[in-house]
This record gives sequence, C-alpha cells and structure tokens, in this order.
Amino acid sequence: MTGSTVTRFAPSPSGLLHLGHAYAALFAAQAAKDEGGRFLVRIEDIDAERCRPEFEDAIYEDLRWLGLEWEEPVLRQSDRMAAYGEALERLDAMGLLYPCFCSRKEIRDEAARSGRAPHGPDGPFYPGLCRGLSPTERDDKMGQNTPFALRIDMGKAAAAAGELSWTDREHGTVKAEAEIFGDVVLARKAVPVGYHLAVTLDDHFQGVSLVTRGKDLFQASHVHRLLQALLGLDTPDYHHHVLLTSPDGHRYAKRDKALTLRSLRDAGHGPDAVREMARGRLEVPGSPGGRVR
Repeated sequence: MTGSTVTRFAPSPSGLLHLGHAYAALFAAQAAKDEGGRFLVRIEDIDAERCRPEFEDAIYEDLRWLGLEWEEPVLRQSDRMAAYGEALERLDAMGLLYPCFCSRKEIRDEAARSGRAPHGPDGPFYPGLCRGLSPTERDDKMGQNTPFALRIDMGKAAAAAGELSWTDREHGTVKAEAEIFGDVVLARKAVPVGYHLAVTLDDHFQGVSLVTRGKDLFQASHVHRLLQALLGLDTPDYHHHVLLTSPDGHRYAKRDKALTLRSLRDAGHGPDAVREMARGRLEVPGSPGGRVR
C-alpha cells in the first residue's frame, strides 16, 4: 500500500486490559510514530454476550494512562454489521458459503477419528461434514432451528482467488495457503460475523497499512489474505510480534486478573514503570526508532 503508515490496536471489551495488551498497543503506536504515520484504536465488540460498556470505558482510561494518543473517532464493530452482512452476501453469491450444523464436540471427535491433529487459526481442522449436505437437508435443519455457522468452502475459494502472497516484516514474502486450515467460520447464527471477516473488512475500511499483532495470529493472516482477494480489498503489510509472557513462560491473558493494568496501577506502579515492564520486548526491527520510549 502507498501513503503514510496506519496501524491499529483492536481490543475486545470483554475484560480489563493486561500487560500483554499494553505491549501490543505500545508496539502498534511506536510503529506508526517511527514511520510518521497514524495510530488507531478499534473496539471489536461483535460478541454482545461477552462485551460490556464498562470494559470499553476502561480500555480508553488505561490507554490514556499509558500516555497513548490515537485518532478519533474510534471505530466500533457493532456499528458495522450492515457492511459485514453485505460481504457475506457477496461471498454467498459466489457460491463459497455453506451452513455447518456440527457442534464443537462433533468436530473434535471427527478430527480425532481422521487423524488430523488440531491446528489452524480456529483450532481443530474442520473435516467438511456439512459441505456435502443437499439443499433439502440444509433447509430441514434450518427449519428445525438447529444452530449453525457459515463456513467458507476453502477449496472453491482458493481456486477462485488463484495464487496469493502477503508480506510479513519478520518473514518476508509469505505464500498464502488458507486452504490448509480447512473451511473456517465466517459467521454464526448467534454472532452474525466472525473475527476473520470483520477484521479484514475493517482494516481495509480504515486504511490500515501495517497490521501489528501477536504471533498467535500468524496463521489467520493466510485466511485474511484470501478474503482480501475475494472481496477486492487492500492488502496491508503485517508484523507478527512476540507474545509477552510471564516469568514462568505463560502467555498473559484476561484470566490473569493480577496483571491487569488496573491492578498494576492500584498496586502503585506508574505508567513509566508499566511501560518499562514491556520495554525489553518492544523492539521494532526495520523501524528508525527501534524501542518504545
């Protein structure tokens, strides 16, 4: 992409920010600063059952406490449902979507029987149990209000898109191979859009040119590159940074309540101290500034 660098930090307001979030936010903000660009905050609140307004307010408070500034207005995914619906309709019109009525247990059991080890951006490889259902079988299950997810037929999608690649600042040019992860979920009946489709559309809509996120999402970028090609979206550069871990090697997560920024602040740690906790892990290779200051 051309123009100044645009990065984003996109938390879900389903809990308080922890030290790993601080690392990710500082990393994205520094990458934009080093390249004379813009830093955005996006609220990924599509899961209405888990997201809370008080957590969204806490996100802004914690980021300001860290000394971060971002471009307003903040985009909230809950305001973008119409755009996600239109994209799903386009993919469906291309013959690439189908309803899947399998439970997570059924998927795990079938994956175990087939010898496919769990892997990929969504966990267990989906064995395609519902891909071959007839229109009548699908209508019958929907008529019975059987819960379902909308999956993308990766074989058809990859064939339609052709050979693709994307650029990662750690790994260089990466060949996109989304089909090896199986037919991922793009929406569910209870949640009308999933992570993969929402973030891909939003990054294009906001003009994000550099996606910075943890290495745990590296595989998801294969899927996102495919969706970009199918929907005619811009392709940003990516930088999948290390995940901040505790001294015992465990990844920080929202369940680690003792390490929330709120609890660190309440324990008497100032913003400089919290930034220093992350400083040693915030190298930005290839950027003029290097470290977070």
